[in-house]
Formats: sequence, C-alpha cells, structure tokens
Amino acid sequence: MLVRTAAVKALGKLNGAVVALDARNGRALTIVNQKLALSDGYIPCSTIKLAVGWAALNEGVIAPQEKVRFPGPWHMSMTEALAISNNVLFDHLGERLGFARFREWAKRFGFGEKAGADIPGEQPGVFPETEHELGVGRMTSFGEGIRATPLQMAAFTAAIANGGMLYYVQHPATQEEARTIRGRIKRKLPGRRLLPDMLTGMREAVRRGTGRNANVREAKVYGKTGTCSEYTEKAGTRLGWFTSYGSTSDGRLLAVTVMLRGGGSISGATASTVVGRFYQELNRLQVSQARQEVSAGGDGS
Repeated sequence: MLVRTAAVKALGKLNGAVVALDARNGRALTIVNQKLALSDGYIPCSTIKLAVGWAALNEGVIAPQEKVRFPGPWHMSMTEALAISNNVLFDHLGERLGFARFREWAKRFGFGEKAGADIPGEQPGVFPETEHELGVGRMTSFGEGIRATPLQMAAFTAAIANGGMLYYVQHPATQEEARTIRGRIKRKLPGRRLLPDMLTGMREAVRRGTGRNANVREAKVYGKTGTCSEYTEKAGTRLGWFTSYGSTSDGRLLAVTVMLRGGGSISGATASTVVGRFYQELNRLQVSQARQEVSAGGDGS
C-alpha cells in the first residue's frame, strides 16, 4: 500500500504510468494508470539502449570497458554512452549486431510478448518482423519501429537488477495472494558476468548523467532515460521514460519504470524526477509507519 501511495503522489498531475515491481520475484507492487501501462505500447526511445547494450556484450560486438573510436579525435565506452545516452555509439552497435541478432535478443528479453502472467487487459507491444526503413541503427539508438509497454520495460529492468532472471509479472488481487506469491521464471538470461558494465553506466546516468533527477539520498538508483516523440495524424506527443531499480530501507529491490506523455516539457529527465520523488515519499511513509508502530507498542505510562 505504501508503494502505491508513494507512486501516485510522485506522479502527481502528470499524464503517465508508474510500474513498480519486486525485482526478486516479479510481483507487481503497483501499476498506476493501467490503461497506459498495459496498452499496445509506445516507442521506448533511448531506454532500448539497455537491451542493445546487453545484446552487444553477449555477442562480443563490444567488450566491457572497450572504447570505440570514431572519426575525429574522440572515443567512447558503452558505460559512458549509457550515462550520457549517446546515440552515435548505439547506432554503431546496432549496425554491428544487425537486425536479426538484435531482434533475437530483444525477443529473449521479453519485447513483443506479454510480460505478465494472466494480467487482464495486457497487450504484448510490438517488435517488428523487419528492419526499420531508416535502418537498424535508428532502432537501437531511438527505438524506432518498436512499441514497448511500461510493464515489459519494468520486467526487463528487474532482470538486470536481479542478475538475469526474467520473471513473469504477477499482479495479486488480494492481500492473501500477495503474501503467498512465488516467482514464476519466464527464462534465465545469459551473460550475468557482463552486467557490471551495464550497471556502472546506469548508475552514472543517475549520478551525473541524463537521469540525475533520480539521484536522491533515500535510495541508490540505477536507471536509463528516454526522450522522443510519437506522431499521429494530428500532432506529435512527447514521451519521457525512466526505467530503473533501487533498494528500499526495508531491504526490497524494486524495479520502477515511469512513462510520461505530453507536451514539450516532457522528457526522460522529467520521468527521472518522478522516480526521485517516489523514493523520497516512500521513505517518508516508511519512517512515519515505523514511528506509529513504536508508539502503538508503548505501555501507555
């Protein structure tokens, strides 16, 4: 209940969804705005770089801490590229992976399929059968042609957090179900030993990069932002993503994904602000609850 209260308050009046999972078993602790979280999906923007990075490491396209050199006097490692969300490096990784290998890994990570175990109304999103007309590099740097749901992104991020276990997301309907839930493994993802390179980039993104609005003292957050636009026949709508994980004061490992839709002020940085507020509010609620329990346990003298 505290997780949902904190998530609702952190989102405020913004148009978006917040998904918070227990990363150790896939249990959905809250899904705020299910219509958006379970819908047909949205362009994942730069959050897709997490899937690309893990695929590239597994395929040997880039080695941990390897610095890729580009024309001119500059080079970059994947850790740095995740921290600052560099499109050039991830375009390069996509071209080296090729569409077929990228698609194989993305499907393994859960994109294009339902993340949940019998969650009513959940849609599978879309991972295309063919390469985007602008090339695989646009898919691996911007997420073009892909439609991911916040639930999928949270499940994938939970797998990064827990060391490679992709769980079915379970959304208990009662407190009894919540107490007795057991994790249901969808698949074990390879390359656990390669994750530290990813985690460093995600932490740096929060500490000094595009997700620094989530850098709060109440939790050590690891994450990745995404900002782009989706276009309809009438107009473009901005999307702001932040997918992340962090630990709470009671020892839980949470995967928290925020996806926002709106005007020009919406961005991945805005979404990271929501996650920062979430951990601050959750900590405040936990401290308040602990004090109440201590007070209730007094002898009345």
